[in-house]
Amino acid sequence: MEDCEILCLETGTTDDVIDVLKKFIDKHNQSFIFEDLNQNGRRQKLWSSLFHHLDNSAEVSCCKYCLSCIRLISRDKTGLNELICNKWLETLLHHAGLVPQKEASSSINESPVNYEVMLEALKCLCNIIFHSPYAKALSSKNNSLEGVLMLLRTYKDPELPYEIKFYNVKVLFLITAFHEKVAPDLNRELLVCLTDILDLILKEVEREEHDDKGEATSSVIKITLYDNQVELACGVLQTLFNLTMNSAKQHAFDDEMAEFLRLASILHDFLLCATQPCEKQYELHRNVVNLLMNLPENCYEKLMTPVQRSLHDTDKGPEYDGKNMKAVAVLLDFLSYKLDSAEQDVSSQYELVCPIMFVMVNCVNCHRSMRKFLRQRVLPPLTEVHSRPEEGTTLRNKLCRLLTSCVMQVRDLADQFLFILCKENVMRMVKYTGYGNAAGFLARSGAMLGESNNLSSTSGAQYSSDSEDSDTEEYKKFKSQINIMTGCCEKPHPDPMESMSEEQKEFEALELVKKLDKLTRDGIMQPCRIGEDGRPEPVGHVLELIENLSQLQIKPSEDD
Repeated sequence: MEDCEILCLETGTTDDVIDVLKKFIDKHNQSFIFEDLNQNGRRQKLWSSLFHHLDNSAEVSCCKYCLSCIRLISRDKTGLNELICNKWLETLLHHAGLVPQKEASSSINESPVNYEVMLEALKCLCNIIFHSPYAKALSSKNNSLEGVLMLLRTYKDPELPYEIKFYNVKVLFLITAFHEKVAPDLNRELLVCLTDILDLILKEVEREEHDDKGEATSSVIKITLYDNQVELACGVLQTLFNLTMNSAKQHAFDDEMAEFLRLASILHDFLLCATQPCEKQYELHRNVVNLLMNLPENCYEKLMTPVQRSLHDTDKGPEYDGKNMKAVAVLLDFLSYKLDSAEQDVSSQYELVCPIMFVMVNCVNCHRSMRKFLRQRVLPPLTEVHSRPEEGTTLRNKLCRLLTSCVMQVRDLADQFLFILCKENVMRMVKYTGYGNAAGFLARSGAMLGESNNLSSTSGAQYSSDSEDSDTEEYKKFKSQINIMTGCCEKPHPDPMESMSEEQKEFEALELVKKLDKLTRDGIMQPCRIGEDGRPEPVGHVLELIENLSQLQIKPSEDD
């Protein structure tokens, strides 16, 4: 923008101002950097002029073009921090309709709201809060949150456009993302209001689909969320994640716990929703999983519902112990999908796998029915004994590959998940994963002697005494041939010392000891043995490895 155009904005008529702004918007609609505004103080002059017209112009069209121009300029963070002041931020909040209850009540009889102006102001706020640290600080101190809450309460209004709802939630997401502390009373009000919005989305879609299907009962209707509905739901879920990051587990009691239980029940319903387009389903599930991470563990019981069938139901679906496990099965499918994605992009393994693994650990750790259902799906009775546990495409195979992951958090969650599914029984863990895959976990947990069986549960879970390891005929047939290290049945290997004389064997043994001793003295390796605590402990000499050898044998339990 040239100096003469800025002068026209400062001194020209309203029509002149609109003409200049139209040209600027058409020219820079796809621009994100405005280098020409860095000269002669143009950026400050333009910014001041735009807000002057916003404060004083009575023409809606002029306000709209001013806001569109501010939206474009605020894409460029250059000098933005110096341009922001509390007065101008309040101007944007006013045009966005984010005003306190008192101001909203006093203006109720004024002219109708112009949603185009409102939308542009909301977009401006999103850009400014995202790019300006000063605006972030101001938004936590002024009436922004109260104004957002007031607008959230109007979401039942059928005339309120979707874009207004979406960008209002986006403003709230940005404010809560950059400020951990929100006043407890306001935090709870926002939590209740956002939960109501999720419930409203489900009910509106269910009502529409029920009307379309006529006499069909709602129990057989699978809710389908469309693009806009998925986007709004994901925005609300992301904002709830910010709000519950520190509050859910620290203050989850009494009436607050009731809100978290209600929220978990709604998350269950979202897990069962279909989406259009289908690609949005994983985005929706990802946000549900992220929010589940923040909820207290006892809320997970809402992921199971009592089995209730009507005459119209034809699909039985996954069930266990009188509970409907559809939502849990969806989480399991999502886990499988994320494990596949992580194998294609190992560098993102932490971001892809940890959230859903954390949720699955909570499921098996706290609820017996979920644990037994997931055990049937993840660790069914062994039938394939000729391939290693980490080879293949089943969930057990994918999880066994995680046991040797270089990403510590992923590895630890996989260890914990499988160990709990094995009732914290060392021999059962070894049976399903192979000693080689489980060795790292057993060493870290002090279970290399096989003495951590379910007598002393480290997770706090209560396990039944009955055995669920009914071995298949195939497993029993090859059980004696299974290599405990690899976890599979291997063909007999030829004895490499079969043709050696006793002198040759003794010579090779001495050579091996010398090489091990050299590696030890050079600090390349450190021989260890299993100590009394079940963890590896270093030895001074390799010959110490043969002491108390009989104590190192892992003794199987009765049911293994």
